[in-house]
Amino acid sequence: MPNSSESPLILVDGSSYLYRAFYSPPHLTNSKGEATGAVYGVVNMLRSLIRQYSPKRMVVVFDAKGKTFRDDIYPEYKANRPSMPDDLRSQIEPLHAIIKALGIPMIAIEGVEADDVIGTMAREASERKESVIISTGDKDMAQLVNEHVSLINTMTDTFLDPKGVEEKFGVPPELIIDYLALMGDKVDNIPGLPGVGEKTALALLQGIGGVEKILADPDFSATLSFRGSKTMPKKLREHGEEARLSYLLATIKTDVEFDLKSEQMQLADIDRDALIQLYGEMEFKRWLAEVLDGGGALSAPDAAQAGEAKAEITTPSIPTNYTTVLTEADLDLWLKKLQSAPLIAVDTETTSLDYMQADLVGLSVAVEAGEAAYIPIAHDYVGAPQQLPAQYVLEKFKVILEDENIAKVGQNLKYDMSVLARHGIELKGIAFDTMLESYILNSTGTRHDMDSLALKFLQHKTIHFEDIAGKGAKQLTFNQIELEQAGPYAAEDADITLRLHQEIWSQLEQHPSLVKLFNDIELPLASVLSRLERNGVCIDADKMRQHSQQLAERIESLKTQAHEAAGKEFNLSSPKQLQQILFEEMQLPVVKKTPKGAPSTAEDVLQELALDYPLPKLILEHRSLSKLKSTYTDKLPLMVDSHTGRVHTSYHQAVAATGRLSSTDPNLQNIPIRHEEGRRVRQAFIPAPGYTMVAIDYSQIELRIMAHLSADAGLIKAFAAGEDIHKATAAEVFGVELEQVSVDQRRSAKAINFGLIYGMSAFGLSKQLSIGRAQAQTYMDKYFERYPGVLEYMDKTRENAKDKGYVETIFGRRLHLPEINARNAMRRKGAERAAVNAPMQGSAADIIKLAMLAVDAWLLERNNDDVRMLMQVHDELVFEIKTELVDDIAPKLKQLMESAVQIDIPMIAEVGQGMNWDEAH
Repeated sequence: MPNSSESPLILVDGSSYLYRAFYSPPHLTNSKGEATGAVYGVVNMLRSLIRQYSPKRMVVVFDAKGKTFRDDIYPEYKANRPSMPDDLRSQIEPLHAIIKALGIPMIAIEGVEADDVIGTMAREASERKESVIISTGDKDMAQLVNEHVSLINTMTDTFLDPKGVEEKFGVPPELIIDYLALMGDKVDNIPGLPGVGEKTALALLQGIGGVEKILADPDFSATLSFRGSKTMPKKLREHGEEARLSYLLATIKTDVEFDLKSEQMQLADIDRDALIQLYGEMEFKRWLAEVLDGGGALSAPDAAQAGEAKAEITTPSIPTNYTTVLTEADLDLWLKKLQSAPLIAVDTETTSLDYMQADLVGLSVAVEAGEAAYIPIAHDYVGAPQQLPAQYVLEKFKVILEDENIAKVGQNLKYDMSVLARHGIELKGIAFDTMLESYILNSTGTRHDMDSLALKFLQHKTIHFEDIAGKGAKQLTFNQIELEQAGPYAAEDADITLRLHQEIWSQLEQHPSLVKLFNDIELPLASVLSRLERNGVCIDADKMRQHSQQLAERIESLKTQAHEAAGKEFNLSSPKQLQQILFEEMQLPVVKKTPKGAPSTAEDVLQELALDYPLPKLILEHRSLSKLKSTYTDKLPLMVDSHTGRVHTSYHQAVAATGRLSSTDPNLQNIPIRHEEGRRVRQAFIPAPGYTMVAIDYSQIELRIMAHLSADAGLIKAFAAGEDIHKATAAEVFGVELEQVSVDQRRSAKAINFGLIYGMSAFGLSKQLSIGRAQAQTYMDKYFERYPGVLEYMDKTRENAKDKGYVETIFGRRLHLPEINARNAMRRKGAERAAVNAPMQGSAADIIKLAMLAVDAWLLERNNDDVRMLMQVHDELVFEIKTELVDDIAPKLKQLMESAVQIDIPMIAEVGQGMNWDEAH
């Protein structure tokens, strides 16, 4: 590498990197579905170069449009290259704009290639004995290497000086053109010598010399000891001119005329405003945050810059007036502002993210953009100033927070509702929630936390909690943070929430169906979920611990059996060791490979192998039980709340793209029910004493939605008649009477019914049913013959998705598919499958949410503890009901769920009951 004290001239082969970045993962798109991966890859490479070399001069060189002198010499030059993909072409303009905004000189010269421009610059600098580094992935550039010129490929992290070129290619830089001329180049359509590959080219070059020496004495090649040497003289005589033409085409020009002086190669200052706009459009959030943070956008800021950057963190993009309220007079002033404002933003600051454990430290509010206040009540660090008494502040705020006529907005208000409820305040007047607004606008467009939303919608970098509290084990809780830092942080939360609402709502209002979805489902559901979470559920901790011990014994037994099957001890959790044992030592068939070419040990691979081999089956069971133990049986007893004696999950509305709820701490959605060990976990979920557990589950909800959406007469008829839909499908597909359908036929029909919902191909169906692909295709063809409305719906849905970029649920929820028009077939097919499935999954999610709203409204009317809603899992609601009232209440809950929506197919809910969740399910 060049001397670190010498700042080299960096010449970047922009066109080479552009193509390489386009075809390399990750294949990024922004929320509009626009491809951004090539831009990201090239800019990332430029950043890497600048961090590594700190150059003063740097030029990015691109190919110009149109033909070059090589096309005049040889019209077939690069004739095999396909035209530029549209997804790549669309990225050129924004890439050029970003490079310009980064202050990096950029050039393209008509009539020549980027290689020739770089070659000329490198020659001129080399003659001045200046250090040059050419950044490229193109092997042709190796001909330019000399004592002053080196190559670096940032994508493979390889560096080539003259010695490196010879080690890599087998010839020194001065023979690289000859090497390329002999072998030719299929990509550039350079002919070369027919039948000459790398080994033959090296034998000729090392044994004789360059192309002209080889052609001057063809017969000498026959004396060399390489395969085919005896026929080489004839080949050289017949194709010598092709070799000379190839030499000419492979030679990089080093005398291109252009006007770019040395001082014009110097890096300029970045255009911060342009970068903010461009990174925002591309949705490069981390880089956008760097620029907003005052950094140099390409490298870490130095100590002086760091101080400026820190100051900029707390400098919002509009004038602000943030107040920390410490006196009764100031509090009264703010209470008056809150009572008269058309909309107020509310946020709580607490000691924990766990809503059941969080103590209130303070409240922040905003009344208009830029005007916000923080009211601390429990900062208790040494030297903390006198704060207003907590009880006094909460009594004053209770009037505001419980007033339905004072409209409020928040970010993830469900959390604040739960925290305030523990302090005796029922938050009312909830009009908006910025997290939910963003999620409904585009569930896949961004993460929906405040920091991400501020970057996306306001191009504003918020003060992060880690900025004031630190990280890791030494991180402070909010009550320990000094008010000088806590005040601006908390006030900004409220201010940014209000400003985000103004920005996002203005976009949401353009889509009345999305506004209706927000008002009718998502916003009111937040209150329901807050109550549901606080209800919690009882578990039998002793039973769970006993189960955990039994699992430990079974896991150890499986480990021993696996070692015996392998004939040696190994780490069952190590993919590398599994690869060695399964595929090298045991010679099992390789089903699939990893992106790096190694045999895959993924679960679907092991499942396929487990059909024929015992060791993969043992490994799968070991994995499954280990996960069950670590995730549930070990953890759940530790998660029982000390105050309630119950386990409280957190439901998330803004995670799953389809609209489904997800849960964490614990995750109730993923407890397996298909095997005994998973069901035993559910058996530890029990009702409170005197209560019975009741589970009510929608029956075949997604198939019913498919029938409604497709309006297929056959499906509608089967559901209306109350038939077993899988039996009815089997009768149609296999051409038998309903009562003659066998168990295997019903199983196959069930696989077809659900497979089609998830966009399964004939290949996928053949694997699931263990039948031939042709037979699977026959089944699917017969299905579509009997249910033509389904096929018509699927085709129409895919086409509409391609036109709009999204699909919709029955209730207007939009599910964006950024890769629906991707040129990459695998990504496009995946988006097409999602296009078919998402309206059903999303509609099912909307229906269970509407059911929860209906049930919750009825429970609020009853206003007693006879029945509690405990959990929502997929298409199921779980309750505990006083045992003597089950027969009265369960039918009412069933009726509420079945009548929550009215579609063309009747909704059927099935009721189960028992003394634990497994019995009730």
